[in-house]
This record gives sequence, structure tokens and C-alpha cells, in this order.
Amino acid sequence: MNIYQELGVETIINAAGSMTDLGGSIMDPETTNAMIAASRYFVDIPELHQAAGRRIAELVGVEAVHVCLCASAGITLMAAACMTGTDPIKASRLPDTSGMKNRFVVHQAHRNPFDHAVHIAGGEFSEISSDLGELKAALTDEVAAVYYTYAWFCVGEALPLKQVTQVAHRVGVPVIVDAAAQVPPVENLSQFIENGADLVAFSGGKAIQGPQSSGLILGRKDLVDACTINDSPNVASIGRGMKAAKEEIVGLVKAIELYVQKDHAAEMRIWEERVSHIISVLSEIDGITLRRELPPGIGSLIPFVSVTWDEKMLGVTLQEVVRQLREGVPRIAIKLVDEQTPGVKHPQLWIRVHTLQEGEETVVARRIKELLSERRLP
Repeated sequence: MNIYQELGVETIINAAGSMTDLGGSIMDPETTNAMIAASRYFVDIPELHQAAGRRIAELVGVEAVHVCLCASAGITLMAAACMTGTDPIKASRLPDTSGMKNRFVVHQAHRNPFDHAVHIAGGEFSEISSDLGELKAALTDEVAAVYYTYAWFCVGEALPLKQVTQVAHRVGVPVIVDAAAQVPPVENLSQFIENGADLVAFSGGKAIQGPQSSGLILGRKDLVDACTINDSPNVASIGRGMKAAKEEIVGLVKAIELYVQKDHAAEMRIWEERVSHIISVLSEIDGITLRRELPPGIGSLIPFVSVTWDEKMLGVTLQEVVRQLREGVPRIAIKLVDEQTPGVKHPQLWIRVHTLQEGEETVVARRIKELLSERRLP
């Protein structure tokens, strides 16, 4: 019996990806060992933040880093930093932004539910299309920053980041980037900064395989310092309730040390082998359509299997298979997407392979084949 079963909770084979509601990712034993070691001592948290930031900045090749509590918290802290700077009095007033620049220019194509992280800090949005003239006109004296998002679900047109940063910097406006899931490739940890971004937030609990609740902000030292002012352990800060524990800070440092040293080509070969196995097993079923795909964009470039079928021919719906997988033994999670998902034209299942443990691809493929072979309507 594992620790979860002791609580009456059954574990899940995760073929849906590094989803927050499934626990993010599985940490390397070196990372968990580092967290256990960190739990045995008291430490000055501001000193730890500074040391961890220096170490990660050295590993990634950027000017400065601040460890935060997930990428969403990172967005809030980046927004706060651009409004308050390093002024602790202003920081203590958020989300009251009276007398501060509080508008964030954003492409319409980049609007998404994570926008709420900017609102938490007291920020407001000014929307633009992919028109350069609109960007220039939107950069008024009330603008604290341009807010730019890289995500597979942001499929509309937007100006290139490098062009946005060049225009914004001419009038002294910083550019902040939500890049939560934009690794692999590992080069993206520094690429957005190289393209002019002033601050970039990444999740530590997805492909990096750090603690799920961890995140990191990279960028200009003065703005990273401003993020620190707005974060825990400062009592009068918007980030006080977003505190990263000493164990999480140390765990993320170790996870990034491991990630930048990893043989990424070998890892990609493993993922491709899992994709090929699943497609090979399921292709034996008549009426099924299978594709090996990559997410759109320049990040989170991990292959996955897209699955759909003729529901009348097989006698079972996509929704029913998802339900039976989740409720079966073992429990298996896969992702159902439909036309409400940006870029998706018809309902399909996505089988994500990077969150599978060794050998689980055979379990997933076999179980789906069994369900489809039953040819039974719900």
C-alpha cells in the first residue's frame, strides 16, 4: 500500500500530460533527496532566495532569477514588479494601483484564463491585434508593461516577440512573458531573454520535473529584485500567500541542475518509441485514426498521439472511453479535446507520453484497445 492508498486515494497512470490537476510531474530521486535534506534545517529565506537565484542564473545563462510559487504566481509577481519597481511602499499597497502605471498591453490572441494572474496584482489590459501601429499607439504613459504569452492554446496572430520588445523598449516599456510550459527545448530557458524580454516566467513542475508548486522568473536584475520585493517572506506584499518553501526552492535548483545536464536527445527517442508503440497497437482497430503530433509553437515540443474514431462503427464514444479509463483498474487519465480547444477542428483524444513511467505505454495501449474492441455504446 502506497502513501496515497493509506489516505483512500488510488493513483493514476498519467497519459494526459503534466497537468496541475494530476500532480504535475514525477520528480527525480536526486530532487526529492535534496528537498528532504533541506527540510532538516532552518535558513534565512531571503538569503536562500538570493543564493538559489544566482545558481539558476549561472546554469541557464541569464542575468538574474527569482524562484517563485508556480508560473501563475510568477505572472502576478512580474506584473507587480513592473508597477511598483523596488519601492516597498508601493508594493505594500497592491492591488491598489492608485498613482501607478497599471495597464498591460496584450495581443487579443494571447488572452487566456491565466490573465487573472495580472488582475490579482491590480493590473488592467489594453488589447491590440497583430498590427504594429496598434502596438505603438497602445504604449501610453499608463502602461506598466507589455504582456506576451507563449502557449500551445494561443493560436491566433501576434507580432513577433523580438519586434515587440524593440518597439516597447524605445519608449521605456518592459516586456514580460508567460512561458510556463515552453520547455523543451532547453534552449528556451534563455531564448526569450535573448529576444529582448525583460522578465519571463516558467513552471518548475512540468518538463523541468521540479516540485509542482515551483516556478521561476528570469530576466533583468532590477526587475527581478522588484519581484523579490513583491514576494514572500515580505509581509506586506501581494506574494505573501504565494510563499515558496525552503524545500521547494532547493528542489527546483536541483531539478534545473539535472535538466540542463540531461541527454535531451535520448529522452526524445524514448518518447518517440512510446508514441510508435501506442500507434502500432491501436492501428490494428478498424475505423480508428491515429496521428503522431507535436504541440503548435516553439515550446513544449513533446510528441503525443492524437486519436479519434468512427463512433458508430466502433459503438463507443470518445467521452465514454475517457470515463472508463479513469474509472477502471488501473486508473488511466488521457486528454479529451474538442472544437472549444483553440486549433482543434474535431473531437479527439490526446495521449501524452512524457508523463508515463517505464512500460506504462503498453498498459495504456492495451486498455484502450480492449475498450474499443468491445464495440459497446454507453
